[in-house]
Amino acid sequence: MASANSLNTAAPPSGAEAAALEDQLRQAGLEVLGSCQKMSGRGPALLQHSALLEDFTLKELDTLGEAMLLIRAQPGQVLIAEGDAGDWMLLLLSGTVDVTKTTPADDDDPDAHENRSRLGVTTEGAALGEMSMFDRDVRYATCTAIDAVEAAVLSRAAIGQLIRQHPGVGAKLMVKITQLLAQRLRNTSNRLVRLLQKK
Repeated sequence: MASANSLNTAAPPSGAEAAALEDQLRQAGLEVLGSCQKMSGRGPALLQHSALLEDFTLKELDTLGEAMLLIRAQPGQVLIAEGDAGDWMLLLLSGTVDVTKTTPADDDDPDAHENRSRLGVTTEGAALGEMSMFDRDVRYATCTAIDAVEAAVLSRAAIGQLIRQHPGVGAKLMVKITQLLAQRLRNTSNRLVRLLQKK
């Protein structure tokens, strides 16, 4: 994972970078509604439902929102596609998202087809895509809107800018993302141990 220092030394996001991100989101069929200014207006419920935001004040939430783009997706639209590149993550503000992973067909069986497995269903407050944002590797899974979804998009460049302009908010965000990644790794390790024990 990239360190806060390496993000801090990155160039601030330019108008061209922001425009490229908006274009990428629009090409994916997502509606871009502008920045997430006044994200505190979504109420304390967002802070309570989001492990990423639970330690933020309403003022810090507004600061974070100014660095994020607000998008909307309709039922059935893909927000994140497995195998795509992307240096941004999503924070679900409303709606429900299906997270799925493709299992390749068995090469030894000519009649075999790819299978899609559900990894989970996420709701308001969930963070998605943070691994690819940091390591710039391809997306691990597909995230599809089950119902109408609004989400905030946070780019790697925007985090670097936050760290420079609002160090307290940027540092708090980095700590929370690190905690989320550590918890997901722990959960994955526990599942792997249980699978091995069954064998």
